[in-house]
Order: sequence, then C-alpha cells, then structure tokens
Amino acid sequence: MQQEMDPKTIMKHFASSTGLSDLSRQPRRYLWTDAFAVCNYLGLYRQTGTHEFLELALKLVTQVHQILGRHRSDSQLSGWLSGLAEEEAQQHPTRGGLRIGKKLNERHVHEPVDESREWDMDGQYFHYLTKWMHALNCVSRVTGNSMYILWAMELAKVAYHAFTYILLSGGIRRMYWKMSIDLSRPLVSSMGHHDPLDGLITFYELEATAKQFSLKISLQTEIESMEMMCKEKDWATEDALGLGGLLTDAYKLVQLIDIHQLRDTDRLLSLLEDIEYSLHMFSNHNQLHLPAGYRLAFREFGLSIGLCAISRMQNRIEKHPNHFKNADQLTSMLSRLSHFFPISKLIGDFWLQPQHRLVHSWSDHEDINTVMLATVLAPEMYLSCD
Repeated sequence: MQQEMDPKTIMKHFASSTGLSDLSRQPRRYLWTDAFAVCNYLGLYRQTGTHEFLELALKLVTQVHQILGRHRSDSQLSGWLSGLAEEEAQQHPTRGGLRIGKKLNERHVHEPVDESREWDMDGQYFHYLTKWMHALNCVSRVTGNSMYILWAMELAKVAYHAFTYILLSGGIRRMYWKMSIDLSRPLVSSMGHHDPLDGLITFYELEATAKQFSLKISLQTEIESMEMMCKEKDWATEDALGLGGLLTDAYKLVQLIDIHQLRDTDRLLSLLEDIEYSLHMFSNHNQLHLPAGYRLAFREFGLSIGLCAISRMQNRIEKHPNHFKNADQLTSMLSRLSHFFPISKLIGDFWLQPQHRLVHSWSDHEDINTVMLATVLAPEMYLSCD
C-alpha cells in the first residue's frame, strides 16, 4: 500500500522503517539521506512545535555517529574511525569523518577499480560530509547547543585535510572524489565538479555560526585555501542534482551576505550566471518527458529543492538591497531565473502520482527518494543557514 505523501507522514515512516524509532529493526543509516532527514525533522519541529520531531533529529544524529563514525561490522578493523578511545570519541564523534553507508565494503588496497561496483562500495565522500556539516549546523541553531557546530567544525577540518592535496609539480590544491573509510588513501582520484564550491560555502556557513557561539575553533585557513581552488572556475552543469546544489549554494551565499556581511557579491553574481546557463542547458536536454522507470527521482528532487530557493533569494535582496553592492544586477538575474520555477512543480506533481512510485527506480532508492520528497514539500530548514 502506498503511504501518504505529506512531510510528517513520510518522516514518521522513515523513522520506523530505518530503525530510528522502531528498535526491533536493524538500523539502516546512509549519510546523504540522513542529513536531509535531520533538516526535515528540525523543520517539522519548528513548524508544529511537536517535540517528537526534535527528539527524532537528535536521535538520528547520535545513531549516525554511532554507526557511520565507526568501522563496518564486516571490517577487520573495529572501533571509531578516529582511532580515539571510547570516551574521547563520544565527545568528538566526527574526528575520523563518517562513512557513506554503502552496502558493500570498500575496495581493498590492491583490488583494481571496477567503476560499475564502486558506486555500491563504502568509503567517504566529501559532498556527503558537507551535507552532514550543514545538518549539524542546523541542529545548533535550532537547539542553541554549540556542541553540534563544534562537531561540524571538527568534521570540516578532517575532511579538508584528507580530501585536498597538492600535486608534486605544485600548483593550486585539488580534491579527491572519494576516500577510503579510514581516510588513508583515495578510492577515486578525480575531483568532483562542485566539491570546492560546496566546501567553500559550507565552511563560510560554519564559520559564521561558530562566531555566533564564540567558539575558539576557526576555518579561516581552510576557507582561504578553498577560495583559491574556486578561483575562475566554471560551475555550469546540466545534471539535475548538481544544478540543484548550485541553487542551494547561491541561496546560502545570499543569506551569508545579508546577515553576516560576507563580502562575496561578485561570486554570487558569477554563480547565478552559471546557473542561468545551466538551466537553459537542462531545459533543452532534460529527461522529464521519460517514463518513471527511466528517471531517478532523488536527482530531480535535488533540482526541485534548489529551484525553491529562487523566490527566497529575491525576497532577501528586495528587503535589504543595501546589503548587496550589485543588487540591481542580482534582481534582474533572479527575475530571469524565476521563469524556470515551474520545473519544480512539474517534478513534484509527477512523483506524487502513486503509479509513478511503483517502478524499481523508485523502490530501489526508496529512503533517499521519500526523504528528499519531504524536503521538496517543506524545504525551509534545509535551505536555511542563518
């Protein structure tokens, strides 16, 4: 039987089916999905005032750290990824990073790369870690507890030093796409297209919150390095999920400029130009006309969530144009981007039809699909960083 598709129902079902609220089930944790889920629970708590949702968010954070912050049960290694003793590791659960949560163990040291299997093998992804940093930041802002932003900052430092490197020939730092579970070796050496930008804007976000809590830890050195990595980069893409991430990052920049006086309006305008070009490419080559079985819902939901940020950017700049030195250019750009918003409704309406959720492309990714659909229906907390 198909479940009702409203955020509260979706997130209660997710808690039960993945072993968060139903203790009779073996917990099933996956870092990307759980980062969105934490934001969804916090958003539902703010919306309804129901403490059950806050408790689920906090319980999910603990469970993720206890499971994905430790070595796999089928590994020769055991204990926390950080190598810290139990008591200290409980106080600093992100110091070793966090596993993706894939079904298969990671590739052995001398095992050749099999690209078809690599997607199903464990390890650590930088862009999953930044999603979790954002989720922890949201927990601190909602609860007023600085512990979570401290964990996010510690995770940021670990991720930066593990994933970035300089070639022997010198030059600007680069990033690995995927690292081993213990962060000792790259599993995929190529660099993710948007990882530097994602890292930079997430680090901006964490730094702003850490200052509000008067934490002594800082990411300024890492931020300066990431700024160099992002210099003169082209972020354009016709990938739905990547494009949604660009829109989300743009909205974070708007919030940081508006509230925290981040001086980065030139980067914002350049990013919006790449987004406009990307949206035109997507519109000309998208797969939204295909049957459900040939589409991946969660990738489309990423775009749908990002498109929800356009009106929010417009409202911010209209309220405080003096905070943006190029407000007129930004307003004009966002007006053009707003014409693409109907794509969001098109995606949502399609997947809300029960018959479209009967295909394997939905059921094979049910957790991530349903959680991101809940974000589409109530995106405010996930999109917020101030």
